[in-house]
Amino acid sequence: MAVEINPLDTMRLDKWLWAARFFKTRSLATQAIEHGRVKLNGERVKPAHDVRPGDRLDIHAGDADWTLRVQALAMQRGSAPVAQALYEEDPASQARRQQQASERKLVVASPQTALKGRPTKRDRRLIHRFTGE
Repeated sequence: MAVEINPLDTMRLDKWLWAARFFKTRSLATQAIEHGRVKLNGERVKPAHDVRPGDRLDIHAGDADWTLRVQALAMQRGSAPVAQALYEEDPASQARRQQQASERKLVVASPQTALKGRPTKRDRRLIHRFTGE
């Protein structure tokens, strides 16, 4: 199923965020806009505000911060390659997201994050063997 990118003039912001796959549902996109996590041209707007090609969006979704320019508008949600054609991400934003991702990988891989709750029987045996008790 091929989704066409129509040459529309304007589109609702919440619908565009959903079509561009930043949020799974329009209601999640609406909530993010209402809570100030999405800014259009540097300003807080309402979910029904119109977005046009050339507009700048600042999006805070989860752990990621995006700064991008709207390239096109789509009537419906399509595949990931179609969604990526709807916007162009700022190079500084892309570098920042990659840096955040590498930092998250380091935190997940650290031994301190593996310690959760009380030690198991096996863990206690290893601790006693290590400490010589």
